[in-house]
Amino acid sequence: MEQKKLMRSIDNRMVCGVCGGIGNYFNVDPTLIRLVWVLASFFGGSGLLVYIIAAIIIPEE
Repeated sequence: MEQKKLMRSIDNRMVCGVCGGIGNYFNVDPTLIRLVWVLASFFGGSGLLVYIIAAIIIPEE
């Protein structure tokens, strides 16, 4: 059985590929992940900081 790994997407990226990688990991459309992330940035305020940290921590494919 192949083990899944969370990695930033090379093919499905807008900025750094974080949302594309999360979408691939959970088998969800990356557009939904991006929408949730933008809403979290506006309403939670820390979405941008979390995105930057995720772009640094999550390795690229």
